[in-house]
Amino acid sequence: MSNKYFMDMAINKEKLSTGEPVYVAHCVTLGIASQGANPQEATVNIKEAINLYLEEQPENLELLK
Repeated sequence: MSNKYFMDMAINKEKLSTGEPVYVAHCVTLGIASQGANPQEATVNIKEAINLYLEEQPENLELLK
């Protein structure tokens, strides 16, 4: 059984320099950001970024408890 962790995340709609909208997801707890073309894509991307970050720095799991 895998552990579940909870963290604060915010998704903001922003504009690229081309004027295109982009959704930026911020994991406030770990200080990680990612983006996507829509909120759903941004959510998937931030989850992937969080998993990669925690694979490289597992000691930071303590921040999530």
